[in-house]
Amino acid sequence: MQSAVKHNPKLRLSLVALACQMVCMGAAFAQSDAAPAAKPATETVTITGRKVGMGLMVQEDVPKARSTVTAEELAKQRPTGNAYDALALLPAVNTYSYDSTGLFGGGLTLRGFNSDQIGATINGVPVNDSGNFAVFPQEYVDQENTCTTFVTQGSTDVDSPQVGATGGNFGITTCEPEDKQRFRVAQTLGELSMFKTYLRYDTGRFWNNKAKVFVSVSQAKSDKWKGAGEANRKHMDIGFNYDWDRFNYIHGTVLYNRAVNNNFSTFNLADLAKNGYYYDYTTSFIGHAPASPGKAVSDPAQNNADSFYKLALNPFENVIASATAKFRIGENTDIKFLPYFWYGYGTGGVQQKLQQENAFLNPATGKFVGVDLNGDGDTLDKVWVYSGSITRTQRPGASVSVTHNWNNHQILAGFWYERATHKQTGPMEKIGANGEPSDVWLRDNLVTRPDGSLYESRDWKSISTAFQGFVQDTATFIDDKLTVNVGLRTPHVKRDFTNYANEGNSQTAPNSGITYNYQKTYSTLLPQLGLRYRITNDDQLFASLAKNMKAPPNFVYSTTNGNLSLINNLPTLLGDVRQETSMNLDMGYRHQTTAITTQATIFFSDFKDRQATAFDPNSQTSTLTNVGKVKNKGFEVEAGNTPVNGWSFYASLGYSSSEIQENLQAGKGIYLPTKGNQFPLTPKWKGGLSASYETNSWYTRLKAKVTSNQQATLANDELVPGYTTVDFDAGYQFPSGEFFKNPKLTLNVSNLLDRQYRNPSSQSVTNATAYPGVTAKGVFYYLGAPRFVSATLRVDF
Repeated sequence: MQSAVKHNPKLRLSLVALACQMVCMGAAFAQSDAAPAAKPATETVTITGRKVGMGLMVQEDVPKARSTVTAEELAKQRPTGNAYDALALLPAVNTYSYDSTGLFGGGLTLRGFNSDQIGATINGVPVNDSGNFAVFPQEYVDQENTCTTFVTQGSTDVDSPQVGATGGNFGITTCEPEDKQRFRVAQTLGELSMFKTYLRYDTGRFWNNKAKVFVSVSQAKSDKWKGAGEANRKHMDIGFNYDWDRFNYIHGTVLYNRAVNNNFSTFNLADLAKNGYYYDYTTSFIGHAPASPGKAVSDPAQNNADSFYKLALNPFENVIASATAKFRIGENTDIKFLPYFWYGYGTGGVQQKLQQENAFLNPATGKFVGVDLNGDGDTLDKVWVYSGSITRTQRPGASVSVTHNWNNHQILAGFWYERATHKQTGPMEKIGANGEPSDVWLRDNLVTRPDGSLYESRDWKSISTAFQGFVQDTATFIDDKLTVNVGLRTPHVKRDFTNYANEGNSQTAPNSGITYNYQKTYSTLLPQLGLRYRITNDDQLFASLAKNMKAPPNFVYSTTNGNLSLINNLPTLLGDVRQETSMNLDMGYRHQTTAITTQATIFFSDFKDRQATAFDPNSQTSTLTNVGKVKNKGFEVEAGNTPVNGWSFYASLGYSSSEIQENLQAGKGIYLPTKGNQFPLTPKWKGGLSASYETNSWYTRLKAKVTSNQQATLANDELVPGYTTVDFDAGYQFPSGEFFKNPKLTLNVSNLLDRQYRNPSSQSVTNATAYPGVTAKGVFYYLGAPRFVSATLRVDF
């Protein structure tokens, strides 16, 4: 396969020529004309000084480690970028995307914790998957409507609505509507037939100058950089404000996303050596076997054992609706109410499945019966079908909090509640000779059992009822030099899991064909302590100590992974899985002036009861279980300046050591040598650098991200080489015309040096080589996308 950078040579030549022209101009547009930052829904982002480092830092005053990226930086990035892309240069934040556009998603680890161990919010709404706590960064909000993205590296905010965050949290706040009427149009074009069209209308203030609304719509599309297929995303954001005054207001957003993406395949090192860097899913469907009535036949194996790319899809649709109402009910007392609703529907992974015709469930008897899938008059065959794992989530929730100022104390207290209904099914539909499904969403033309009910490879319903009380006292002493923050939150979650009789993964899947219900509750007390001491007006010390937790995922209660079995017709956990906990200590120093801002932090984390798949000596099976302790330690440094003679810089450096404390049991009397090893997907060193030169009308800048080598397995027996990527951005602000305003042309070049690199697709692979009694496991990788060029023209009316 040819390199993706050669897919559109004419477009590439024109964009590179534009880049050269911009470089010759020599500088950078310093001012971002994005909408002003919204009031954070959780009011945890505190900006006390100027933005520095081109929007990659703000001056903080909180008694804990925090990093914030603002709209000034986001406006320079490619408009298709996702939430992880915004954090790429921050210290100890290890991010990667599946492609250069950001439309396909990506991965993130923070101080050794995976993204499903980090709480994620948008305008205060939790967006981790309610079942397994996964995060899907490409789905949430258009980057043009994002004003801040922040990371709290150690302690989860006391009012953060989380039951699955042992490693801190990150949050997104959307921009408010504009005060003046405006219509904005932006068009992005790039290689691989990439485009994004973005339209936004702001009403300006109306209703006695108290209300304002914006509505934006966009469509983005791009071919994959390797293999066939594309990402196709349609999105709409709505924001509304009603402000009686600065103490009393209602702010709300509705964020809608609908996307159908082809997946990127992951391959191990043997696949890469055999097939090359640009290999992916096959572009041809192998077809069906000829009809053979009365004879058992099987459809032919797919070429090279690879799936057909049109049967490896990720269709997903979601809505996040929320409103923040804040009112002053006394001279020193405010109350805030935040209701929200989260809806999601979609599937993912590889849907190409070779289905046995006689493996359909009769729900009345629990026995397996046959269905003729290929129309040859018998039920003896194996036939290719389109069968995916559907997830549908309906998730209403709300939080209420009261803030009261009393003498030198600010007291915050509140309560959060949500009830997430998580329906997970596995329907199936037939596919024709061309291999294309008739409905990629698996809603229509579904295969039924002989009794008319739907075939389901799984049929689970999880009702997760979560609630949390929280209280925090922030007190100041010594003429406001010392700030002491003491907090407590009490997360609870009840997992109510129902398995409805289904076919399971195979005809022999234990207990899948039996309906049962299992319930379990998890709760704990999570204290927090934070200190900030102002040495001078420019210098401060800070420290925080916090306990975090993560409840087990809902699939623990299914029969497919060996955790649960029916004993005397009662569902019984064979190995009880406890909630994860972590103690996180941060200590740091900040130097913040009008010219430069620096922050240095050292951290320690004691991580207990880590959840992973391992051998359970009680059940004598491999199940999801708690596998011991991990200790994380390291340091992070950030520095940025306000422009000096047009020059702006941001630099970051992070060191992270994530050490496994125990050997991993892999069988009866068999242990893998994991004690003292580094945790996978945790590079020890991570560095970032951004250098920009700016004028009043245009800018150029270079960004570099350095990632050291990292381990791919818990046994540390496959090392992933380090890599460095360099990006180039430029922009030119044209003069406004009679009928249009603020025309701006920007250029983005990612992976400028066309570097090839890889990142492991999982943090939980045990071993890549065989050990006595333990077979080797496959280690699969996402590959780094090649050089990619795009340009955006934006105009206001």
